[in-house]
Amino acid sequence: MIEVQDLRKQYGGRLAVADVSFRVAEGEIFGVLGPNGAGKTTTVECIAGLRVGDAGSVRVAGLDPWTDRAGVTRVLGVQLQESRLQPKLRVAEAVELYASFYADPADGHELLTRLGLADHLDQAYGRLSGGQQQRLAVALALVGRPRVVILDELTTGLDPRARREVWDLVREVRSSGVTVLLVTHSMEEAEHLCDRIAIIDGGHVVALDTPAGLAGRPDGGRAAAGRADRGSADGAEVTAAAATAVVMSFVPDGTLATDALRTLPGATGVRREDDRVVLTGDDATVLAALDHLRAAGVRPGHLRVAEPGTRRRSLDEAYLSLTGGRATATAATDASRGRTR
Repeated sequence: MIEVQDLRKQYGGRLAVADVSFRVAEGEIFGVLGPNGAGKTTTVECIAGLRVGDAGSVRVAGLDPWTDRAGVTRVLGVQLQESRLQPKLRVAEAVELYASFYADPADGHELLTRLGLADHLDQAYGRLSGGQQQRLAVALALVGRPRVVILDELTTGLDPRARREVWDLVREVRSSGVTVLLVTHSMEEAEHLCDRIAIIDGGHVVALDTPAGLAGRPDGGRAAAGRADRGSADGAEVTAAAATAVVMSFVPDGTLATDALRTLPGATGVRREDDRVVLTGDDATVLAALDHLRAAGVRPGHLRVAEPGTRRRSLDEAYLSLTGGRATATAATDASRGRTR
């Protein structure tokens, strides 16, 4: 649904995006992370057609946003980090106005209710709190029933409860077939929502993987990661030591007989950690466990090599490692950087 190939964008003598390429599948929630000035917002603005790249190409649902803005507008919804409406425009009026741009809009009142704005229909935009303005921007991005939606700093200014409610809405939107491009500084948000993440730094994509795949990359070690195809279990992950031991964890469901894992060759233990089953053993256990999962209809992914008992890195740690230790900054700081992000 989104294809970015060799994108390059320069402002005067400053190269904002040097070489960015990625593809986003239909119905995927795809995250974009990176430090301030990394090129995230410039990339997103080029995808939305708000800027034209100096080189490379972009396609949204097969359309060129640089030459067919009208066509892209019909399939793309956008909630920008910094967006403003006329201060006296009321909430209900704003949604009604945006709905009028589309042939088959969504139910605006239902959207506002879902986003916690049903009690503010007659309130002027200028009197809304920052978090309420943010939720209204999300409603306006979704009212046209887009096939693709860009959400930039989705939950800035929201309290934890409101943030979770918006996350639930994004999942519902995705379940209806909408493709979501999510720009965020929140590692928690990325882990909870994103199927895959692109980390952009210095105008380049420095990593592209699932959240678990990024966190599971051992420093300096061999690693191969991929999504797990759902069968009888969901979210399988394998961690193997070089020759002597293996720790294998996955999320079972009711149809997977975990007791059978205890009888696998070389198995030395099976235990539960939160919602996961963890199997320890040797190399023979890995092969036998893979055969067992395959027979159960599960294809495990996220294969990584590490010493037994090695602590799995968090996404924050993986991010800092990939970006040279430069942490993400607040949305307010990012906004102050303006067009060069």
